[in-house]
Amino acid sequence: MELTEVRPDDCPELLVLQRCCWVQEAVLNDTLDIPALHETLEDVRDWAKTWSVWVLRHEHRLVGAVRARLEGDSWELGRLMVAPDLAGRGLGRRLLAHAESHAPAEARRFALFTGARSARNIAMYQRAGYRLTDAPAAAGHIRGAVYLEKDVTLREYPGPPA
Repeated sequence: MELTEVRPDDCPELLVLQRCCWVQEAVLNDTLDIPALHETLEDVRDWAKTWSVWVLRHEHRLVGAVRARLEGDSWELGRLMVAPDLAGRGLGRRLLAHAESHAPAEARRFALFTGARSARNIAMYQRAGYRLTDAPAAAGHIRGAVYLEKDVTLREYPGPPA
């Protein structure tokens, strides 16, 4: 499997993967009020330009992705997704670790949201050292989501290559 930075021509396939993954989240969390479900191809292209985004490919198929950006002193992670048929194989953890490893020096914490009823996601994040906490007022809390964060000094991987 190959983990690379997103390219503009990845965006259509990324949108399809995103919808596949967040439909499951909608069912688990009993809501369609999930921003990832309502994004258009243009939305994905826009955030692919303003976030650091990595995609995971198996052969020619896009099977996972994650995005991150610095907000204040938080390395905000989001849109962590793995193709449903490949869930449970450690790919999400690999993507999470990769995004963490690219946090800039000024980042003091890793932070993310996930569905309040997404027990599998919450467990993975907690195994990686994240803890459930109250979202900062400026974080734009989404109804039905929980906020997790982790001190950057707890990262298991060194920072990005120089």
